[in-house]
Parts: sequence; structure tokens; C-alpha cells
Amino acid sequence: MELTLEAITIIVNNTGSRSDIAVLCRVSKTFRRVAERALYNTIYLRTPGESQAVSNTLATCARIASLVASLTISIVEEDETEDESDESYEDDYRDVLPEGFWEGMALALQKATNLRSLTIHSQGTSIPASAEILRSTTFSLRKFHCDFDWDGDLVQFLNAQTELQDLYILDFKQTPTTYPTIQTTTTTSTPSPPTSSMTLNASAMPNLMTLECTFSEAADHIVPHRPITHLKTCFSRTEMSEKRVEMDRLFNNISLSSKAIRSLDIADSSYSESFAMEILRKVVSTEVTRKDLRYLGTLVLPVEGQERLQFYGLLMKLPALKCLEVEVSAWVPPPTSTAAFRALASELRLYCLTVTSVVFVLDFERTLVTIRNGVCAVNADAGTDLLWREM
Repeated sequence: MELTLEAITIIVNNTGSRSDIAVLCRVSKTFRRVAERALYNTIYLRTPGESQAVSNTLATCARIASLVASLTISIVEEDETEDESDESYEDDYRDVLPEGFWEGMALALQKATNLRSLTIHSQGTSIPASAEILRSTTFSLRKFHCDFDWDGDLVQFLNAQTELQDLYILDFKQTPTTYPTIQTTTTTSTPSPPTSSMTLNASAMPNLMTLECTFSEAADHIVPHRPITHLKTCFSRTEMSEKRVEMDRLFNNISLSSKAIRSLDIADSSYSESFAMEILRKVVSTEVTRKDLRYLGTLVLPVEGQERLQFYGLLMKLPALKCLEVEVSAWVPPPTSTAAFRALASELRLYCLTVTSVVFVLDFERTLVTIRNGVCAVNADAGTDLLWREM
């Protein structure tokens, strides 16, 4: 008796390894259909040889390519001179990217018409990718993370994305247009300037909610008039007067988000207590960052008691705050023990009753303290990198 589709689906979903799922493809046509969907729905590519083999398969088989919903390309090249004596390493793990690798991947992407999530990290490889590989693609993404250079191809791709909700970009180049650089409709017959291909259309990414960018200028460019709720960025300036101008400009553009900000993480090349207080005052005085903010970082926790009370007083004006990331590297002596972190978290909780998590940053090491039923506990094994996305 032939198994029902429901039974086959249960079997495939409970099959442990991808190799076993591949074997199920040979059982019957129904098994093949269900197993292929499970096998190709989510693909993670790490080695050059494996990546090239998969891209060839997708490029030559549109049926298989149409099954791919999530694709991550994070290539790790191994030096051929390293570990040559270890026979357990296959050649794929010692390969560097071959010529024409990204051209082949471009063909695969053109066939992946149902792709919804795409992550590409290639800057550490011998042949970095560019947004040129996105030409002629037709998929509409929900999530897009890349380390491409900011160029006309990348902007053209983003302009075509109408369902994108989560964006990470590494690079940004500001065009010489009026700030913020949002292209608006005009009735003039004057030809577009050459830089127009580097400018986002006002209609691009209308559903974007999460933005991670390494330059605040990118946030200035992208946030206005989009429903951004989660933002992670970094100050570009180091001189204090220039940094204040950058902060004012950034918050002016953040205030133009069409949704309230729920998570805000602004990194800096160097942290100071006085500037952290300025940022916090700006957060509190900006309606879009005050009324529904759940996550805030990274701020210097003041050392002196009076200044710390002022710090807590400002935090009390954030009624929805649940997680705070604070820098304590300047403390002498710095808090290093579990008891010290718990004590500081307990002190903060006295003033901010809504806070359930505190991340302490000490010389780039992060320690998470969670607060449950009034009890503070150091969670040594918990990751903190994605907390800002989860709030």
C-alpha cells in the first residue's frame, strides 16, 4: 500500500541528515517531490567546490532551482599549503575560488525564482562578489544580507525589491544629492544626472523593517519614510563636533521612519560618558525612539553616582525598554565578577522596572545578565549578537 502524502512528509521531516533525505528521493516519485523540497529549500554554501557544484545544478535545472527559498553563500577559502598532511581534508576544502565562479552563481540566481532569503559574504575571498551577479534576477526577497560594494547594480536591485523586510549592507557611498538622498518624483524635463543610478527610489523597499548598516549615512539614506522598527548602525566620525552633527542628522532621519523604533543599536569607534548622555537625551526627546523602544545600545554606564542617577532618570522615560547594552570598559577597577554584574543590573532594575536583560561590554567582551522574577542571573552561554533583532 502506498503511503499518504502526509505520512511521507512526516518521514522526510524526521529524517536526520541531508544525505539520508537524498536517498529518499529514489524511493518513489512522491518521495522524490517531498524530499527534494526539503533538500533544496534551505542551502548553505561554504566551500568553493561544493558551492560550484550546487550552482551548476541550479543553473542547469530550473525545477530544482525553483525549490530554493533560502540561500546563504559564505565562502571560506583554505590555503593549499596548510594542512596538506591531513588526508581527511578533501580537495574542496583547500580550493580557492576558480575563475568564473561568480558568473556561474549569477546563472544559478537567475533560475532561483522563488528565493526569499539571500545572504552573500565574500569580501574575505580572493575574488569578492559584486551586485553584478544580481542582474536579471526576478525573485522578490524578504531578507537580504550582503557585503557588496555600494554601486549602481546594488541600488538597481534594491529599487526593484517591494517585499524586503530585513536588509544588511556593509558598504555605502553617498551621492551628491540633497540630504537625505531619497529620489522623489519631478515634473522637470531636465535629464537625470549620472549619479541617479546610485540613488534609491522613494518607492523602493516599502516594507523594510530591519536595517543593519556599518555607516550612519546609509541609515540617513534608507530610513526616512520606511517602516523601520529595528536599526543597527555606527557613527562614522571621530571628532566630537563632527560626531554631534552626525548624531543630529541621524536622529532627524530616524524621526522620519513611518513606524516607531523598537530596537536601536548605535556603535562607536570610541565611547565616552558625556556623549553617551547626549545620545540618551536625543533618544528620549525623539518621539519615534521614545514611545516603543525595547532595545537600546551601546551607551557608557556612568561611573559616578550622581551622573548614574541622571542616566537612570532618562532611562525611566523609555516606558517599553526591555534590554540595555552598556559599556563599562572605563571603570576602574572594571566589573569582572558575576557578583559585580548582578549588582549593577539590580541597581538599574530599581529604576527601570521594565528591563529584563542587560548586556555589559568590557573590552569587547559581552556579558548578558537576565532578570526574571526580580532575580538577576549571568547567562554565560547566551549569545548577544542577535538580541537587538529579537526585541
